[in-house]
Formats: sequence, structure tokens, C-alpha cells
Amino acid sequence: MQDKITKLFKAIADPTRRDIFHALVIATSALSITQISNQFDMTRQGVTKHIKTLQEAGLVHIEAQGRERFCNATPKPLKEVDKWLKFYSQFWDKKLNALEHFLDTKDS
Repeated sequence: MQDKITKLFKAIADPTRRDIFHALVIATSALSITQISNQFDMTRQGVTKHIKTLQEAGLVHIEAQGRERFCNATPKPLKEVDKWLKFYSQFWDKKLNALEHFLDTKDS
């Protein structure tokens, strides 16, 4: 079983999934799978597979209303990615600051 961060990276690794997620984020209301499919040059089945991956990562919530399924973006799980990236950002900031300090003291 994949961990949460792996599922998130898998979900956002594909440009089509990022575009679908972005469309849902900027939508003023839930979008049906048909509405989403109409925005992409692929089959409804292909879009549905992408949405399923986003759903498995916790980035999309799907609600059935009659025969149609409506999707909402749930961007909160992206905080896990942000937290992961911040660790490495801080790591490299410290390393570069130490290098800068070393070079400054070496020239003195």
C-alpha cells in the first residue's frame, strides 16, 4: 500500500491530472465528470481514471447526484507536499549559508 505522500506525488505528477485539479480548484461549484471531460481532448473514461487517481490521493471528493457524479477539489492534502518541500528548502538554505560563511571567512 502506498503512503500518503507517494499517492500525492503520483497524482500531481501527470500534467492532465494537474489541469483537472486546477479546473476544480478554480470552479465556483462542483463540476460533473461530463463538464470536466468536455474541457479535455480525451474520452470520459480517460478523465474518470485521472479523477480516480486524484480521489485516491485525497485531492478530489466525488458525490453522486442521480446518474451524474460531481467533483470538488480538496487541496488540503497538498500541505503534506508543502511540508516535505519545506524540509529540503530549509536543508539547502542551511547548507548554502554555511558555504557562504566558509567562503567569507576563507577570504578574510
